[in-house]
Amino acid sequence: MLRLPFLVALALLTAFGLGIGTAVGMLDASSGFGAIRLGAWAAFPEAQTDQADPYAQAHRARAGELLYASAEGVQFQADKDDAGDRLSPRCTYAMEGLTPPARFWTLYAANQEMEPLVPPAYLPRAFNAWNVLRRADGSFTVLISARAQPGNWLALNEGLPFRLVLTLLDTPTAGSSGLIELSMPKLRKVSCP
Repeated sequence: MLRLPFLVALALLTAFGLGIGTAVGMLDASSGFGAIRLGAWAAFPEAQTDQADPYAQAHRARAGELLYASAEGVQFQADKDDAGDRLSPRCTYAMEGLTPPARFWTLYAANQEMEPLVPPAYLPRAFNAWNVLRRADGSFTVLISARAQPGNWLALNEGLPFRLVLTLLDTPTAGSSGLIELSMPKLRKVSCP
């Protein structure tokens, strides 16, 4: 007599549990479709527009982030170097070259949830267009490492996985058609103990 209601309840719980679990898993695994990859860097230029796919909209709503409009800027992420190897906090990396044209840009290390990583006090935690040391031709090199480095050094927390976030603000290339033609800074592994 109670067997049929029990089986129906079990089927509903299984269906709802799997449905919710896969939706949450997809939101954690992706920021949406339409990623543009330029070397080690990836951007989701449509994630902040009204043409964003449902996964990007849900990801944005779940994270509670205020994203940039397409005319304001674009955010690039790198969790691999130019050779395709995953970024490791044990290694030292060099980001070198020029950024695409932008009025202002920022660079920082973040965790997988895109929260900025805060190294120990008094260590450099971010760079931007105004505080990076440049060569005469405008190019620069930022060394990214948990160990102290000369010149532009972005400090990491030892042992914490990270990704790099490069945000270009007020850039004429924020439209998705302009992103394809950009020349992004190279991200190469310098050493790994």
